[in-house]
Amino acid sequence: MLVIDTSFPATGFNDRNGEPVRQVILHYTAAPFGSSLRTLTQDGVSAHYLLPDPKDPSYRAAGYEELRVFRLVEEDKRAWHAGVSHWAGRDNLNSRSIGIEIVNLARYDGGVFTFPEYGEEQIEVLIALVRDILGRYPQVGPTDILGHSDVAYARKSDPGPRLPWQRLHEAGLGAWFDEATRAMYQRRFCVGLPPEAEVERAFQRFGYAPAKNRQGFQQRTRAFQMHFRARDYCGFLDGETCAILYALNEKYRGL
Repeated sequence: MLVIDTSFPATGFNDRNGEPVRQVILHYTAAPFGSSLRTLTQDGVSAHYLLPDPKDPSYRAAGYEELRVFRLVEEDKRAWHAGVSHWAGRDNLNSRSIGIEIVNLARYDGGVFTFPEYGEEQIEVLIALVRDILGRYPQVGPTDILGHSDVAYARKSDPGPRLPWQRLHEAGLGAWFDEATRAMYQRRFCVGLPPEAEVERAFQRFGYAPAKNRQGFQQRTRAFQMHFRARDYCGFLDGETCAILYALNEKYRGL
């Protein structure tokens, strides 16, 4: 059951200036509920929705038992969640997107990321929330339900590799590749990867921003792998990664 709580309106938002909603962008907070709520309502950043972890002690301490979703910014307003971002040839995605922050204690310590699992109840409520949003914005297609790392791959890793993107797709939300098409492309790429310039065009065709240099190419590959091949997101371009990318383009871009 989806319960929306509007008790904590954020101060950080402005007008969309006529831009239609075209993307839903998912984030992790990397902080507990209590501090996340303060940050997203008082510190000059914001999101439309905050989805807590029901096992988080700070959520329980705030007096909540059932899992509810907090609407911090009205959907017709521009929340400040995506920052410098790009998808499908457009920048400034704050004006075109709805941002959902999910409480998850991901960490970056000494150059190493730790990505905890998302709770089962969190995922169930996330699916209900995104379905509810899409009911108001049918123009948001499968390739427009994205992670922050997809639209800002050079600086962001959220929502991380533990978000079950395939499960969201199976619930009718977001993009995923057809396995038979992936296998066909992978057999082709066993004898050699496509030219890197062609792969660059394929990434851009799907929606990712151009890579400015070698580091950017690897960061984008890592972001793509976290979304579509979470068991290995090293950023190294291999045949399986190429096959998934080409299968996605064939399915959703008609190429």
